[in-house]
Amino acid sequence: MTPPNMPAGLTLQGFTPPLKLADFKLIAFDMDSTLINIECIDEIADAVGLKAEVAAITEATMRGEIADFKTSLRRRLALLKGVSIQDLERVYAERLQLNPGAAELVAACKKAGMKVLLVSGGFTFFANRVAELLGIDYAKSNELAIDKGVLTGGLVTQTWGDICDGEEKRKTLLATCALLGIAPGQSIAVGDGANDLPMMGAAGLSVAYHAKPKVRESAMVAINQGGLDRLLEVLN
Repeated sequence: MTPPNMPAGLTLQGFTPPLKLADFKLIAFDMDSTLINIECIDEIADAVGLKAEVAAITEATMRGEIADFKTSLRRRLALLKGVSIQDLERVYAERLQLNPGAAELVAACKKAGMKVLLVSGGFTFFANRVAELLGIDYAKSNELAIDKGVLTGGLVTQTWGDICDGEEKRKTLLATCALLGIAPGQSIAVGDGANDLPMMGAAGLSVAYHAKPKVRESAMVAINQGGLDRLLEVLN
């Protein structure tokens, strides 16, 4: 239950504050619509006039109405065959922005000695740049297959596989905890969509940011108004 003095736009369940950043050693973020303001795949689709079709699949997936993220992603990727690297560059330069409070929250976590993980069902083209911009320690995402400067409609198989879905996010969180020699309970996971629920369930503290109803209802902290740095009102 949310304490009566909790500021508007924050809901808590499953614990009573205060908690401290010092109680945690790792924070894991989803990227699209969490650290950044867009769903990159939807904006890429807009470059070829297919945003409505692709965005409808994205929305249904994030709400949990399409249970298999891998199938959903492959359906959307197939529609993007032929999109150019220049189109991707325009999405990054003209549409992608950090969400409010993202830089401030990451900086506060790093100042507290925490490691930061970005783990995304989105794409390395964007995720690696966002990770570098924010000084994030670890990043995992899907790599778009590109041939002669255009998307093939597929993905590159990496050492861990080809699609970072909800289960891969959970495994990555746990593997990073093991790498750091910490318990999963010393981690925080932040996301907005159904494919974030597995890692949120594995973390010691789960945070929903402007999330889909299913995710908001499952999270220990839900930020429904304002920026990501509102988590600092709970963790001091």
